[in-house]
Amino acid sequence: MGRIPGVTAAETRERLLRAAAEAFAERGYDGTRVADIAAAAGVSNGALYAHFGSKADLLVSALRAHRRLLLSSLFSADPDRSATELLLALGRGLTHTDELRRHLIVEALVAARRDADVAGAMRDYLGERIAWLADVVRCGQADGELDPALSPEAVGTFCLLLGMGSTLITPDLHTVGNDEWSALLTRVVTALAPPAGPTTAPTEATP
Repeated sequence: MGRIPGVTAAETRERLLRAAAEAFAERGYDGTRVADIAAAAGVSNGALYAHFGSKADLLVSALRAHRRLLLSSLFSADPDRSATELLLALGRGLTHTDELRRHLIVEALVAARRDADVAGAMRDYLGERIAWLADVVRCGQADGELDPALSPEAVGTFCLLLGMGSTLITPDLHTVGNDEWSALLTRVVTALAPPAGPTTAPTEATP
């Protein structure tokens, strides 16, 4: 139950993250023991703590792992996406968030209200997400796609709040179709574009 023969440290870490994500989603944060996660991954408690400092660390690390997978799939599908296209792609995904990731986020947000360790880890995690989204906005501003007068952090926070809300309102709880949602998102992102410059009135011809 220590290190598994033939399995690298990176592979052991991935096994632990998968086991943690499934356990937290199925039994909740409070109902999951560190020993349960270690057993599901086939390692000892000591091996688990060699990779993660606490149960809270495991929970938020599982969230980060799912986030990396999402971003990897977005960029592999189209590595040359513009900032506005990336924001639209992220927004379209909100209506069909992966069920496991949805459960993880809900568990993390609920646990953060009761557990100071989870609250601190989640504060860091959400700050990282806002910072990443703000960087996307800055790229869009530098390329002339987005209004430079907008606060990148405010836009990033708006996107994050929208994303967090989508984890609570599952597809079976609303009737908005993909086309309707996409059309609305397009209008919202278009509103973030730089305002049109002043128009010059035509000069009257001298008689």
